[in-house]
Amino acid sequence: MPSAPSFQDRRARCAIALSTVSTSSVTGELDAWRGLPALQQPTWDDPAEVEAVAAELAKQPPLVFAGECDQLKNQLAEVTHGRAFVLQGGDCAETFAGATADDVRNKLKTLLQMAVVLTYAASVPVVKIGRMAGQFAKPRSKPVEVRGGVELPAYRGDAVNGLGFSPDERRNDPRRLLQAYFSSSVTLNLCRAFTKGGYADLRQVHAWNQDFVAQSPAGRRYEQLAGEIDRALTFMKACGANPDEFHGVEFYSSHEALILEYERALTRIDSRTGSPYDVSAHFLWLGERTRQLDGAHVEFLRHIHNPIGVKLGPTTTADDALALMDKLNPHGEPGRLTFITRMGADRIRDALPPLVEKVTRNGGPVAWVCDPMHGNTFEAPSGHKTRRVTDVLDEVAGFFAVHRSLGTHPGGIHIEFTGDDVTECVGGGHEIDEADLHQRYETACDPRLNRGQSLDLAFMVAELYRRLD
Repeated sequence: MPSAPSFQDRRARCAIALSTVSTSSVTGELDAWRGLPALQQPTWDDPAEVEAVAAELAKQPPLVFAGECDQLKNQLAEVTHGRAFVLQGGDCAETFAGATADDVRNKLKTLLQMAVVLTYAASVPVVKIGRMAGQFAKPRSKPVEVRGGVELPAYRGDAVNGLGFSPDERRNDPRRLLQAYFSSSVTLNLCRAFTKGGYADLRQVHAWNQDFVAQSPAGRRYEQLAGEIDRALTFMKACGANPDEFHGVEFYSSHEALILEYERALTRIDSRTGSPYDVSAHFLWLGERTRQLDGAHVEFLRHIHNPIGVKLGPTTTADDALALMDKLNPHGEPGRLTFITRMGADRIRDALPPLVEKVTRNGGPVAWVCDPMHGNTFEAPSGHKTRRVTDVLDEVAGFFAVHRSLGTHPGGIHIEFTGDDVTECVGGGHEIDEADLHQRYETACDPRLNRGQSLDLAFMVAELYRRLD
């Protein structure tokens, strides 16, 4: 049986093919998805209203800029080369009501604390990407929800309809796409203000810990680390280093590229290069439900020049992964493509190795990131969807073990968390159990780690990373 063609062979064939096809307009390429199957799209009542909203979105200023996307791509290229680590996290589903200074600051605080733990304890540069400023739409396993014999459309995120169970709330309203844009703008402006205006200054490490987390086991451990950082900064200042270099951090936004009318309306042509970028976020990803090779989502994302990700579940084959690479990164550009694996704690050690082995042998550069959340969800007796922190930690441990055994780079983690003291996932330092879930179960969709549980994860990842040396 002939061996699979190498990445170099496939790249050469792609170059030949590109040289022989007629050049089409950029606009035509960006709209090619319209003739393909598009899963997980809302059923809108009035197509004309959708067109009007898309036209209005197309007139709005970009939320991010092409140069920022290129900067992130360069940093993700460092991840593919084993020289950096991705920390990607935030809400399962953002809400319009959550676009407030307090809510955004608390989520950003969680990300900053986790990044400090990873950077200092693991001695690795951390690329910080929020599931923020755009994560307003969600795929659903069922198109409808039934309560007490009443059937209504499923909640698909605030960009589509409301969480309340009433016909008015659950109407798929395209005007919400505009509100998603403006809420994303507010959130992104707040993130930029916090990360560049002094709040993210490394000398603030103690200030990030002055709330409920401070008394948790993870918070006390973090405080010890913060003390070490203080002493290191004092030493550096005494040696003549400039502490102002630690005044801010680079922060990037991301969300699932789900509602294609929204993403297409926010795609612009970069004046520097003539290339299209989706300016709704720096980083877009495809979910497990929308990564079909012949589907509309893959077709759309292959034409934009943002760095992109693809979620890979336990049924993904190595050939599936190679085909996605050929489609989404045919030129083998480092930093362009990230595979975000979501296998489940009980599957990661068996399902991941064949993918990593074959992609490494036959594929181009890719960053491997672990999503330990989505494969570990179960329903508690109370009816709450939840996750065990032990399962989350075990999937991350399995992810590192696989890469350590294969000599490849575990490039990051992708998690759902909040900065609030919620009771949505069981376990962690405060030992939340299933009987506690009702106390502060506030998610609009899937269960999130609270900040103490997130710090538990960060410390464990730092320890796993140190063992790679």
